[in-house]
Amino acid sequence: MSVKGKERADLDHYDPEDLLPAITYRQLHSQTLGVRDPLRVIALCDSDAFYAACEMVRLGITDKPLVVLQWESLIAVNYPARKFGISRMDKLKDAKARCPELVVVHVATYKEGEKEPGYWDNVDTRTHKVSLDFYRRESAKIHGIFREMLPDAEVEKASIDEAFIDFTQPVRKLLLHRYPELAQPPPDELDNVLPPPPPIKWDGLGNIVPHDDTDDSESSPPNTWHDVAISIAAELMHKVREEVRIKLGYTLSAGIARNKFLAKLSASYRKPNSQNNLLNIAIPHYLEPMQFQKIRFLGGKLGDALAKEYDVSTVGDLLSVSLNDMQSKFGEGAIWIYEILRGIDRSEVKAKSSVNKSMLASKNLAQAITKAEEGYHWIRVLAAELALRLKDARETNPNLWPKTLVLHARHGYEASRSRQAPFPFRRDFDVSYIAGAGNKLWKELVGTATTMKVTSVQLAFTGVGAAESGQRSIEGFFKNGSSSSRNDDHVDEGLTGQVENAPATSSFTCPRCQKELRATALEDAEVNAALEAIKVEHGDWHFAQDLAKEDLSSTERPRLSLREPVKGSQALSPPKRKKKRKREDEEPKESIARFFVRR
Repeated sequence: MSVKGKERADLDHYDPEDLLPAITYRQLHSQTLGVRDPLRVIALCDSDAFYAACEMVRLGITDKPLVVLQWESLIAVNYPARKFGISRMDKLKDAKARCPELVVVHVATYKEGEKEPGYWDNVDTRTHKVSLDFYRRESAKIHGIFREMLPDAEVEKASIDEAFIDFTQPVRKLLLHRYPELAQPPPDELDNVLPPPPPIKWDGLGNIVPHDDTDDSESSPPNTWHDVAISIAAELMHKVREEVRIKLGYTLSAGIARNKFLAKLSASYRKPNSQNNLLNIAIPHYLEPMQFQKIRFLGGKLGDALAKEYDVSTVGDLLSVSLNDMQSKFGEGAIWIYEILRGIDRSEVKAKSSVNKSMLASKNLAQAITKAEEGYHWIRVLAAELALRLKDARETNPNLWPKTLVLHARHGYEASRSRQAPFPFRRDFDVSYIAGAGNKLWKELVGTATTMKVTSVQLAFTGVGAAESGQRSIEGFFKNGSSSSRNDDHVDEGLTGQVENAPATSSFTCPRCQKELRATALEDAEVNAALEAIKVEHGDWHFAQDLAKEDLSSTERPRLSLREPVKGSQALSPPKRKKKRKREDEEPKESIARFFVRR
């Protein structure tokens, strides 16, 4: 295969074999090329049978067949169990018949009255809720090792068991360090092509995806400096995988290629506990025999339409279709299909914030809620999950706190109804604190309804972030009436918390309107709880006022107040929606977009 090295500005004339670009000194030293960087190297790291591996580590099991169960379904099967022909599609009874020694672990679940999920006997979907918190924690440990060992790389969490790693910058640094003759080229040679690369020793760096049918996977010499870049990334990836195995006991599989699409595909080339290197020269041979409908987003209606239009089934079959022809039938967006079939992917690897802006606990109910009092059981179960997740998050960021608590309830297949309220900051909190606020929202949501059929309940924190400097906890609003000037309620990082052993009081002053609110005719032991409720109510009033101001300043009609009373069984009925009239002059959408439907 010849090195063409031309700039492919017109995709109509793109040659799928043009995979060996001639790299210049200028490109080597550029820091701004992004996805156009000819030395770009991306890896997809996948934890092998992750849920099953987590349970194996927890139980100290090394090579026994094991499956993870969620109610009646197998959600993870370890590799020893797969040797018996067991898959996630099997019923538990059939899996045990294939392997009588099979270890079966049901995922941890929450149940009412417990602060943390556990591995209980006789779990029941009617009373318990599945917990994935253990797997989230283990996933966070793996990602922590990624960040620690690869500080210059961009790491994007793709799922609980997958991560994309952009090795481009750390690879470039090592490349210039190992080959100093490339580090300082004469100014007048910046646009010159780099000299031929040295031989590469692939021993211990993983599998090399074959570039033709005669290739024995490791005998082919390197063709470009990009191959050298992949080999350096393979060294780094191998060290990271070993660190995870030694420290945590998990094996990882990885795919290394020039972009995210190819990295993900190559990660599954050989599993488990392996890494696969897809060189540019091997892309056509690897992609062409592939069933194109197995590629993400090329299945479903779009894949069926492509197969029917061109009477094809593989990637290679579609390569003969020109871009003009594809766009004429599937719209301008078909350029994405044209490129992906040739191994071109322009998506970036973007690190996501370690702080989730929202936390959601939900339960699809096998037995619908038909009475209002039945909802309190699930509110407490969901509150336990939110409490644990918030506490985990605050271990690394003690000031983390949600702005709002939101409750959703779905009535059968109808639209869900919701209520929300501000969630006052509190240094110390527990399940009861969250459940109390959730119960209040539930009361508002159901109102005086006597009949209902709630099939799904969700409790969520939104607006999660670091509390602002100077923000007070709810206890900080309780003044003890003393004239002492001592700052007893000072807490690090600009936050104030509860004063230990402070005498009970019956009032606090709102920091927004300076209004003093009081609780009267209560025993001392009940004052704090009463004031807390008053503070929440008053905060809701301010929140509703803010919303009203926003509404009146817009062209929309004013929305309902948060505190509007809910009457009778209408409380859980879905809101009526106006039917949209189709404009007579509206043209039908003839583009790739019509193949993507919201599920």
